[in-house]
Amino acid sequence: MDNLLGLIWSHTLFNDTASLILSSLILLAYHGYLRRKVKKNPAYTVQAVNRMARTLWVEAMMASGKPDVIAIQTLRNSTMAATFLASTAVLLIMGVLSLTGQGGNLSGTWHALNAFGATRSELFLSKLIMILLDLFTVFFSFSLAVRLYNHVGYLINVPASCNHQSITPAHVAEHLNRAGSYYSLGMRAFYFMIPLVFWLFGPHFMLIATVGLIAVLYRVDRAPKILGDEPL
Repeated sequence: MDNLLGLIWSHTLFNDTASLILSSLILLAYHGYLRRKVKKNPAYTVQAVNRMARTLWVEAMMASGKPDVIAIQTLRNSTMAATFLASTAVLLIMGVLSLTGQGGNLSGTWHALNAFGATRSELFLSKLIMILLDLFTVFFSFSLAVRLYNHVGYLINVPASCNHQSITPAHVAEHLNRAGSYYSLGMRAFYFMIPLVFWLFGPHFMLIATVGLIAVLYRVDRAPKILGDEPL
């Protein structure tokens, strides 16, 4: 009997492990695909277009030679959005931490539809820990974005005519684009939490959620096509 239970445990644990690895490979393959497309066409994704737009925006703001309320207001909006999302991550972290203390009591309910995966409380807690790691990535990404937005708020008001070797439009644009990259990373980590949450219900739900996430990301990542563009 013990051997049979051990065999079942090994098989179901394999299903969970295989689902995690396969989902990770799907996400990595998708982002590798995007990277190759951006190399061929720098305006292929929304993120790439925004990076170019931020660079041009910084150059325009610093070329005016005087402080502009538009720059401060734009950075303020970005800072508020990143702050809100970082605070949301903290609330979710607290919620997941409360679940870890009740893992043994809740695992049976969460596994009601789990026909292929392991149902032991130890694995349930491991899944919660992975969700926590993902949420901490969200929090630090948005926190770093806020930090850089604050730096740019000072740098962008230095006129380009000052000709300071360390405060050039290219230097300020790099700071702003780095903040944008952290913001995008935080949003990606939020999206990746969807398959992880569905993993709590079973490995097959995780795979389905991953495929669905990729389908949605493909639509939102692609920059709008311009009339006359060559099909890619």
